[in-house]
Amino acid sequence: MIDMKLIFLTFFLAVSVGAFAQKVDEVILEWKQVPESGSIGVTHGRLAGLEIAVGKGRTSDSTFRFSSEGRGRVRLLLDGANTKTGSYSTVVTLGALTGSFSFFLRDVTSEYPIYIPEFGVVVLKADDPRSYDAVEQAVLSRKSKTKIQQLTDAPEETSFASVENRTRDMSVPTWLGTSRDFRIFQITEALSDLSPGEANIISPRRSVSAVTLPETGDQAVNYLYTVGRGVGVQDNISRRLEQGSLPLLHSTLTDDDIQYHSTTFVGFEKSALSLGSQFGTDFLVADSHSGGHMFTEGQKQLLAERQEEVLNPAEETVLYFRSEAVNTGTVPRYAWFKAPRPGTGWHHKKDYTFDAETGFSTYASGRVFSISRLNGQPLQNEEIAVLVAPGEKVVFEFYVPHSPIDKERATALAGQSFDQRYTETKKFWQDKLAQAATIKLPEKRIEEMIKAGLLHLDLITFGNDPNETLAPNIGVYSPIGTESSPIIQFYNSMGWQDVAKRSLTYFLDKQHEDGFIQNFGGYMVETGAALWTMGEYFRYTNDTEWARQASPKLLKSADYLIEWRNQNKKDELAGRGYGMISGKVADPEDHFHQFMLNGYAYIGMSRVAEVLAAIGHADADRIGKEAAAWKADIRESFFNVMALSPVVPLGDGTWCPTAPPWTEAVGLRALYMKPEAFWSHGTVSVSDAMLGPLYLVFCEVLDADEPAAKMLLDYNSELFYQGNAAFSQPYYSRHNWVQAKLGMTKPFLETYYSTFAALADRETYTFWEHLYKLSPHKTHEEGWFLMETRWMLYMEDGNALDIFKTIPRAWMADGEELLMDGVWSYFGPLRVEAKSHVEEGYIEATVESTGDRKPETVRVRLPHPAHKTPVQVTGGTYDEKTESVIVSDFTGKATVRLTF
Repeated sequence: MIDMKLIFLTFFLAVSVGAFAQKVDEVILEWKQVPESGSIGVTHGRLAGLEIAVGKGRTSDSTFRFSSEGRGRVRLLLDGANTKTGSYSTVVTLGALTGSFSFFLRDVTSEYPIYIPEFGVVVLKADDPRSYDAVEQAVLSRKSKTKIQQLTDAPEETSFASVENRTRDMSVPTWLGTSRDFRIFQITEALSDLSPGEANIISPRRSVSAVTLPETGDQAVNYLYTVGRGVGVQDNISRRLEQGSLPLLHSTLTDDDIQYHSTTFVGFEKSALSLGSQFGTDFLVADSHSGGHMFTEGQKQLLAERQEEVLNPAEETVLYFRSEAVNTGTVPRYAWFKAPRPGTGWHHKKDYTFDAETGFSTYASGRVFSISRLNGQPLQNEEIAVLVAPGEKVVFEFYVPHSPIDKERATALAGQSFDQRYTETKKFWQDKLAQAATIKLPEKRIEEMIKAGLLHLDLITFGNDPNETLAPNIGVYSPIGTESSPIIQFYNSMGWQDVAKRSLTYFLDKQHEDGFIQNFGGYMVETGAALWTMGEYFRYTNDTEWARQASPKLLKSADYLIEWRNQNKKDELAGRGYGMISGKVADPEDHFHQFMLNGYAYIGMSRVAEVLAAIGHADADRIGKEAAAWKADIRESFFNVMALSPVVPLGDGTWCPTAPPWTEAVGLRALYMKPEAFWSHGTVSVSDAMLGPLYLVFCEVLDADEPAAKMLLDYNSELFYQGNAAFSQPYYSRHNWVQAKLGMTKPFLETYYSTFAALADRETYTFWEHLYKLSPHKTHEEGWFLMETRWMLYMEDGNALDIFKTIPRAWMADGEELLMDGVWSYFGPLRVEAKSHVEEGYIEATVESTGDRKPETVRVRLPHPAHKTPVQVTGGTYDEKTESVIVSDFTGKATVRLTF
């Protein structure tokens, strides 16, 4: 319930600003059906008069009460108002049980009146005699549309190809490694727009930390190499992952008649890379070399004990490179190669030598950093030109250990077979995928991105195999409770329950003594978010053994949140943050009672109560009641500040209530109601759109289908999205989950395709963090892409399971097949298969729930590619609106068929 008293205690007091000229302004509130009563508040101005102009009733100071029904009209007189552009503009607030809202006085015009159909009210200029119905008719007659309505009425996005020419095309450096091990190589091709130098660059990393050496003056190590003649006017290089998804990099450089086909991957110096190997990097050591990490004193002590052994390994990881230069012309042509050398440009002079007898490139210390050969023999020169006959090829290879090695080890490494290491490495990654669920889709790009994405996540999930704690890194950064959540949940979705559980152990192992979970950059949102993901793990697995083992730590974190919440149960916070915790949720130093922070805390608490209840824990009821009370306090504050935040116009002529990102604010931050300068991360919309109140829907504080959730979606879509995707770091916006939940297929697909088409490398599928090319291999973004794909394919709704709820209808073209085998949901493992025979007049699908837990209802959407309605449905009841077959009383297996 809205705290009306609070709103009008806050806003009735007029604020006089001496710099503003004193004047009288008059506006009208007109209702279709009058409220019984209401109140008016004014900020940056004063309410000078209030009268009922149409209808019967009385006024007193800032309040009014109608004794009549039907149409009603109230006239407001204001003085000392500021209607100029900029901050401190006059805001008028109406409080009424039929709908409370605020508006900028400057926004009231005759041409575009403030029209809020949800509340049945309009705001007019004083000389506008129109009734509510007349205004409504005038607005509707324009037949304009919101951005969501435009998307809903437009042709559906069918594939990546439908958006690729109108979104950014952003190449990303490639990361290669062995998984679990923090020794990573970053590869940046010279012919891309990313290269830090004029050649291809190899950058060894320990997680994100550059390798530094005494030989380089303790500066970051980079190695420069080239194939071909150099950087020219043509964009003539293409890249692709092995089989479209495995982290072995293939590139093709077409340099006139010579084509250079290059293969790059990472294996071990001596050992075969295989799933049976015990390898990796201790998770604390890996964490210490990742960006933004935070340690307690106890964790620092553990790190000191473990680091020495990890940083001096008995065996290096090695970058293996081969380029086959083929002459496609009709006359002999030269091919050119340059062996790796330190630096990123010709002007970087390092003390090293190249030995033609061995092909070794060696620092002055005597340690070897590269071994090069040509056609199986040591490379004769560091830079070389080779004449190649038509149809013939020449093979250039080099091996670069992650850190330089002595000559004895280099001699042994030189004897390694490229082909053998290549075969082993390819099989290793194939075996990884074989342990995961199978997903086959009509759009092969998406199918490849699912496989590549899972391996990209795994590549930088660091820790010792086979059983120890894993650190689910998020690109260059340490794990974060929020940003690691889609990574862990996708592991669950693909059947990697052990990897998910060991990744969760990271947050339990690093839990502070008081129960606080904080691992990155001062973020204060991690405790709730980590607890939520632990609850999601339990929903997938029903792992009661894990729940019993983890319950003391789960309870400790829950009690920490409760104590934190208790510190905010203050009278002065009544209705504006009472019982809500405060702190920062991301990089901006916004230490407020943020809705995102509290949404994650609530859902984390709620999931803990659920886990504890499942194992019969005595504290389950207490935690559950506290979570419910927290939810109620969040909702009260949310609706109060939503009433205070000025409405904004939508594309269809209506106006929509808005909500600020935290309770201390009185409106959208991006409207600059205060003279702030808060541009960050490439946009003005960080606080409102990416860290804003849409998280309350995602975190189950608001229901997706309640009016307030629709309002949040509507104004965010109008103000803060381009191509229905958020700016800068778009996967922080939760509108795509809301769209999926509501079955808004066309808007969902617009967001889905526009976002990954712009943010991911189109050849290697690796994601940037931001749309301005910051922070490569960002697995938080890739994780949300993968989870969005999962929602598109299957999504839980209470005791029901939705299948193919928002897939493109183009995927149901004749002959197309979809298969999900071994994917996991809240109901355990699933097998779903669908095939289109529309040329023969039918589409058929089979759903199997192969575990002990089963959904009560399954809804299978099978959209006809030409929008046809079936004439016969077998296996369930057809819902024409959602194009779905509803299987009630699902027994574990169902086959449905639509006949057209």
